[in-house]
Amino acid sequence: MNSLLGLIIQIINLYKLVLLIYIIATWLINFNVINTSNRLIYSTMEVLYRLSEPSLRLVRRYIPTLGNIDISPIIVYLLLWFIQSLLIEYWPR
Repeated sequence: MNSLLGLIIQIINLYKLVLLIYIIATWLINFNVINTSNRLIYSTMEVLYRLSEPSLRLVRRYIPTLGNIDISPIIVYLLLWFIQSLLIEYWPR
């Protein structure tokens, strides 16, 4: 059972990494540091969008908008951290 817990923790860590890369990449695109007309960048952003947007959309549905500030990635990251901590603490040994 501990190997299953390790697998779940690694999947959560991988998703947190994907979410962090997506957030940084969107900032870089918004500040015109990288350009999406490059096919590799566009494909990478498409993959990151498809992986991270479903969870972000779910959170955006329930939180109010704060103008131009999007706090949904922070909430998703904190929820993943909380779920990971719960799994580690209460997983049957």
